Amino acid sequence: MTASSGNASIGGHSIVLFGERVALRPHDEDSMRSLRRWYADPELTRLSRHRQRPVGDDEFDEVIARKIGSAEMLAFAIHERIEGAAEQLVGGCAFAALDRENGSASFHIAIGEPGARGRGIGRAATQLAADFAFDGLGLHRLSLSVFSFNTAAIRCYQGAGFREEGRAREAIIRDGRRWDEIQMGLLASDRT
Repeated sequence: MTASSGNASIGGHSIVLFGERVALRPHDEDSMRSLRRWYADPELTRLSRHRQRPVGDDEFDEVIARKIGSAEMLAFAIHERIEGAAEQLVGGCAFAALDRENGSASFHIAIGEPGARGRGIGRAATQLAADFAFDGLGLHRLSLSVFSFNTAAIRCYQGAGFREEGRAREAIIRDGRRWDEIQMGLLASDRT
């Protein structure tokens, strides 16, 4: 992981993280347009949000202001590194409920571009973000939740070292049935 910083942008930070396959950058106007499109995607809503209805244009600004503009959140746009300096915006991730006093945060990630899913980009971004959380921010713990039918995401998180810590049984309804919400965690000491 290498990091750099520049001018603060949307979200109030200027941190840029570079991994072999991905770069995590502050959000800008381009990533906001993509986020708006991704928040309106029914499939991403199905996989990652408690509500079953996508976020409409009328709600987007309020949701983003509440999330990305919060002091307890550090949000990044995920860029796949292609060749040389070329990158392609493919998703977003964030540390929410950032609690520096106790050294913990909740991690969220979404690969918004359908063509980028299932190619290991989410795992690379999750690993890069976790490395930064522990080595750069000095956190002790990351947590996340995932719906039990989202087996690709579960494999991604397990591949990055997250472990199942509990379940909220039958917490959500998708596809006409109830599913568990799985809580996962990763400690700084879990990394090898």
